[in-house]
Amino acid sequence: MSAVTVVGTGYVGLATGAYLAHLGHRVTCADVIPAKIEALSGGRIPIVEDGLEALVREGLTNGRLSFVLGAAGAAAQGEFVFLCVPTPQRPDGSADMSYIVAAAEEIGPALQAEAVVINKATVPVGSTRVVEQALGRADVFVVSNPEFMREGSAVHDCLHPDRIVIGSDDQAAAMRVASLFGKVQAPMVITDPASAETIKYASNAFLATKVSFVNAVANLCEAVGADIREVALGMGYDKRIGFEFLKPGPGWGGSCFPKDTRALVHIGEQAGYDFGLLRGVIAVNEEQHDRVVAKVATAAGGSLDGVRVAAWGLTFKARTDDRRGSPAIEVIRRLLASGAHVRAHDPTVTATLEGLAQVEICADPYAACQGAAALVVLTEWDDYRWIDFSKVADLMERRSIVDARNLLDASALRRGGFAYWGMGRP
Repeated sequence: MSAVTVVGTGYVGLATGAYLAHLGHRVTCADVIPAKIEALSGGRIPIVEDGLEALVREGLTNGRLSFVLGAAGAAAQGEFVFLCVPTPQRPDGSADMSYIVAAAEEIGPALQAEAVVINKATVPVGSTRVVEQALGRADVFVVSNPEFMREGSAVHDCLHPDRIVIGSDDQAAAMRVASLFGKVQAPMVITDPASAETIKYASNAFLATKVSFVNAVANLCEAVGADIREVALGMGYDKRIGFEFLKPGPGWGGSCFPKDTRALVHIGEQAGYDFGLLRGVIAVNEEQHDRVVAKVATAAGGSLDGVRVAAWGLTFKARTDDRRGSPAIEVIRRLLASGAHVRAHDPTVTATLEGLAQVEICADPYAACQGAAALVVLTEWDDYRWIDFSKVADLMERRSIVDARNLLDASALRRGGFAYWGMGRP
């Protein structure tokens, strides 16, 4: 059992701390928000994430997980210190390292000799050197260990990872970090820090590329009369391609893909390489938002000016309450800019949206449809599959649905008198 400190209790830090405690380590998670520490110490987590609250409560019950205020004191007790603070995107696309640097400067004087500081958050190539300088300690090690957790599946991804990546210039330090995951059955990739940091960015950029590609193919299917569901099925059986990330939609989003794709383009620019392919991936994603809006305009009769639109789903994907970078929000912004009045529902949203106060949040999906000239499905919540659409038909001014997730049964809706538009399907 090792003594582990996790600095930051956001999405990555909380999942990492609970997971390491589950593996048998003694974990202390530190944050700067007193109310958050109080809630977490009582087993109440601030995010929607399947299985995470149970994992946190397990650690609290067996005494292997604790939450404290302030990083320095917690870091002094840790043989391993994970940095899990935010690296938000700057206007130029680069990652803001100020939180990482501030955390490193705070914990540097408190660290034990021979401690290992681990970059867990997504950081630019070369960040281990930045952290080393901020720590100001020649007797500690800095290692990269990027996370590969999917929101909504974080606990599963921690317990059953596809791989564990560790980047270090010191082999002994790398092996010490590897020992933390000794109980986990997964390939271990031990490499240099720059390669480990690039693996994270490249992985997310590739997945974003795959989504943009299938969205572009779906648009082609609409033009030639093909069905993207059949096309994706035929593609997915090829083991070199696979079925994952072959579902068309309103575009990709979340806390990682938008930030990491732009950061990788910026990293290339700084190194003298124009990553034109990835620029195209980002452009296709932006165009996809506009294509959904155009479909809604068609569904509403040709114009959105003064038209009431119902929107189902606000999070960037189902099974999470995260709206950061959500394509649903991007589509709604464009609807509002086109003059539409938007009434929205999402299972995780009850309050007015920050920056979108003009969007009326409804308590249930039916209320959002009252008087609407068009309904657009933007997040693939299973709840929306089982709606009573005869009731929806009575509530709407115009029976028109744009299913931006291909979630609904098009044939059943058309039999019920709805005009239906999907993504890449007849």
